[in-house]
Amino acid sequence: MEQGEKTVIIRKLFKFENAHIVRNCSTRRCSESIHGHSYKVELLFSSSYLDRGEMVYDFGLTKRVIKELIDSFDHAITLWSGDDPEYLKDMKRWSRRWVELPVSPSAEEYSRVIFLMVELVLKNTVMVNNEKDVKIDSVIVHETDTGYAKCSFEDAYSPHMPKIDLEKIRFSKGVREEWSDPDMWERLLRGEKIVNPKKI
Repeated sequence: MEQGEKTVIIRKLFKFENAHIVRNCSTRRCSESIHGHSYKVELLFSSSYLDRGEMVYDFGLTKRVIKELIDSFDHAITLWSGDDPEYLKDMKRWSRRWVELPVSPSAEEYSRVIFLMVELVLKNTVMVNNEKDVKIDSVIVHETDTGYAKCSFEDAYSPHMPKIDLEKIRFSKGVREEWSDPDMWERLLRGEKIVNPKKI
């Protein structure tokens, strides 16, 4: 894309219910007690091109792998791998649905993790309807009605923030069993291609 070239941005909203603890934050309720939120996740996609349907990217296509990955957090507990090992063991023992991240499950880190996950999906997707240069522009994670975090490419790869190793993200067996392909995450990490359907 040329410098100054315009892009069209589209937005898709997803929702999930999740519980977590954010260790080391200032708020006692947040850092010392398991609590939940009704999350809203805005994915903003961009491209300088339109497909055969004159769209940046058909919203229906986001309801496949991308939706399944975001839905992995729904009615689950998100854990930080750096937390107390005994806590992690107990949470995994008593919860069928959990996701373990290599970073703390703050709204800021959720936005960065989801940005990288969606970027990986797009990178491995074979487009079949003349889509070109479709990118994840930014991710906004609403933790409450009054507070959200927004992540761009620069934030996802910032040298001033913890590096996120996607290979260290763990999904429980209970989560993976509900995917259309229980090995989906491992396949994405290996770079295996996903071919979009011609019609959905």
